Amino acid sequence: MNRRKKIVTKFQKKDKRANAKLHKSNKPAYISKADREKLEQQAAQLTQIEQNQEQP
Repeated sequence: MNRRKKIVTKFQKKDKRANAKLHKSNKPAYISKADREKLEQQAAQLTQIEQNQEQP
């Protein structure tokens, strides 16, 4: 019984992993704090450039 249980659980784990690969998560990718700050700085620079082009 013990050997059979080990074999069954082994195949169940394999099936579970294969099924998990098919269904991707809707969770957004992690962005580090430093990368978020860089993105904010780039966005701020773009808005400054746009404002400077509109003024003349």
